[in-house]
Amino acid sequence: MGRFVIAAYRPKPGHEDALLRELRDHLPVLRREGLVTDRPPYVMRAKDGTVLEVFEWVSSEAIERAHGNPAVLEMWARFEAVCEYVAPAEVEEARGPFSEFAALVP
Repeated sequence: MGRFVIAAYRPKPGHEDALLRELRDHLPVLRREGLVTDRPPYVMRAKDGTVLEVFEWVSSEAIERAHGNPAVLEMWARFEAVCEYVAPAEVEEARGPFSEFAALVP
């Protein structure tokens, strides 16, 4: 059964556009590797510039396989060059009962 995740990426200073470019390639890479579903992602921006992405892995096992997949590891290295991963709870908007974000199309 699929597993939804909420990922939060805080761009490093001056790397906001680079992060959005990486996001455009994110799910296509994961799909080519058979790790995520065809369900479209939701991508949004918080007031502090953090970008959040909601997407669906094929399964918990797919998440585990990603951690040993060379194509995914290469992609994650590019992400780490332009952002830091943060817990969604660190984003101010996520602390309320109804979290509102600006919609983005990666």
